[in-house]
Amino acid sequence: MIQKLIEKFRSLNLSQRFMLAGLLTLFMGMLGIGFWVENQIISGVIHRAGATTALYVESFVAPNLQELGTTEEILPEHVLALENLLQDTPLGQQIVAFKVWNTRGKMLYSNDVAAIGKTFPMTEGLLRARLGEVVSEISPLDEDENQILKEQYDQLLETYSPVWLSGTNQVIAVAEFYHLTDDLDKEIVVLKRRSWLVVGFIIFLMYLLLSGFVRNASKTISRQQTELSQKVFQLTELLEENQKLNERVRKASASVALLNEDYLKRIGTELHDGPAQDLGLSILKLDSIIGKIEKNLSKPVDPKIIPDLTEVEKSMQIALKEMRGIATGLVLPQLNELDFIDTVSHVVHKHEQQTNTRVNLEIEGETNGTSLPIRITLYRLIQEALHNAYHHAKGAGQSICVKNNCDHILLEISDTGPGFDVPEILENTDRLGISGMRERVESIGGRFEIESNLGKGTIIRARIPKSVNGERKNG
Repeated sequence: MIQKLIEKFRSLNLSQRFMLAGLLTLFMGMLGIGFWVENQIISGVIHRAGATTALYVESFVAPNLQELGTTEEILPEHVLALENLLQDTPLGQQIVAFKVWNTRGKMLYSNDVAAIGKTFPMTEGLLRARLGEVVSEISPLDEDENQILKEQYDQLLETYSPVWLSGTNQVIAVAEFYHLTDDLDKEIVVLKRRSWLVVGFIIFLMYLLLSGFVRNASKTISRQQTELSQKVFQLTELLEENQKLNERVRKASASVALLNEDYLKRIGTELHDGPAQDLGLSILKLDSIIGKIEKNLSKPVDPKIIPDLTEVEKSMQIALKEMRGIATGLVLPQLNELDFIDTVSHVVHKHEQQTNTRVNLEIEGETNGTSLPIRITLYRLIQEALHNAYHHAKGAGQSICVKNNCDHILLEISDTGPGFDVPEILENTDRLGISGMRERVESIGGRFEIESNLGKGTIIRARIPKSVNGERKNG
């Protein structure tokens, strides 16, 4: 049973647990306060009865007992006066029994005539009254001198009041009164009921206020927990994304040397396969022509040499043109003098001239606000993507869409060529064109995506910031 209660308590939420614990705490507090107030009420009623009795003794009883300051007995006329007081006054009519003790425990007067003159053990109340204190309490009548009263009553209000020698601080006797408790019990019951109602009402109001406060606090905490969970989730996603970006940036930085070496290797290959071959052939032909001329210095020049020289000239012109083309590809135009739109238009127009193909170009947004490194990245990215589109797709459906937003640039380059398997191409380390574009974009804090399927063309998307940390924007 206890285990089930514990499990039930654990299944409650935080506010429900707090309210249950608060209810139990307030209930226990109500019981404690209620019983304390109840005891205070009883003590107050009894003390009030004792104070009334003490005033009665001081006013009516003490004047008839002044001889006890010098003798051990009460004068007969004073005994008669005491009996009349108990019969003729309203307070006397409520008194069941009346006793007078000397300060040594000897009974000097009592309703029970047989007990007069006897000495009984001194009770706590008698001892305290002998010292000048008024003592009142509900007595179960267990003392020896109360055997007759015990036969008639279950309990009585017992009051000890000191009797003072007139004009002094000397206690010469103790008056003991026994009152009926019927009226007193009724008054106590009424006061107890009222006190419990007041205490219960106050505790109930406290519980309602506490419930409202806890409910509002619980809603606030729940809302804050939900918001915090959402922020933690968003922060976790951002951290994961930052880790991925940092990893890519690190890889891009580590691949700079490799890309440079590959780029130099490609330049060397182009020089070797293009102008170097033409120059080599031209040199061989020049050597042959020089040999023929040296052998026939004394003879006229053979007319056939002229076509050979013309052919050498053509080969060298072709080599020169190819070398200029390679040099033009290496050296960027003066991008400092071009804005964002001119940069994009220049690389597209150059590609169209070199390949005799058509590129559909769309540009949206403002013309300024991009830094020089960003324009260089755009230029190289578009140049490489269009070169790949011409090389692999023969320039079919070449299209470029550029959107220049407030803080970034969205670039999309597509074609309608045969497409390819992206994972396979990315795994091929010899194909550095795509990885070079990705690393170029990610090295400046951008994002790069490529989408391609066999027979469905290729789309390259890039999200590029408009400036790099530490760079000044140029218009």
